[in-house]
Amino acid sequence: MPVDEISFEAEEKMERTVDVLKAEFKGIRTGRASPALVEHIKVQYYGAPTPLRQIANISTPDPQLISIRPYAPSALKDIEKAILASELGITPSNDGKAIRLGIPPLSEERRKQLCHHVKRMAEEAKVSIRNVRRDANKHVDKEEDDSVLSEDDAKRAKKEIQDLTDKYEGLVEEALERKTQEIMTV
Repeated sequence: MPVDEISFEAEEKMERTVDVLKAEFKGIRTGRASPALVEHIKVQYYGAPTPLRQIANISTPDPQLISIRPYAPSALKDIEKAILASELGITPSNDGKAIRLGIPPLSEERRKQLCHHVKRMAEEAKVSIRNVRRDANKHVDKEEDDSVLSEDDAKRAKKEIQDLTDKYEGLVEEALERKTQEIMTV
């Protein structure tokens, strides 16, 4: 496998790791209403687990309220059950046409717990990025052992992979800082 292909594949995997982390961060409550808090919730809809965003319109009419208006009114009860079963910890209010979720402000202790949780998620993402680096370096070593790459080319490839690792770990740090700041803002 050529060096360019090895580093391109590694970069793709690292980028995916950062994207997954950012998507997970969106689902973490910060005391403000956001459709991302509920859109991933799976609802049993006609016997199949379906993401809420596919069966309902989710909006935030004000900073402390999420409004969920299903496309089919028959889905209201199923949506309500799914929200109660989720780890959101918010009791839905059903008026027969829509479900409203009042987002209570977070306590200082809960904010700190969320910060620790977010930090753990970021550390897992960094470990994943380092695993990609390890695998890419193994590929480079194998290419060098098979005499496909010269020693200098292998060193250059490993440096390029390390630069990618540093770049994507930096992106994880930036995402962590933004989310921590968002959580701690009252």
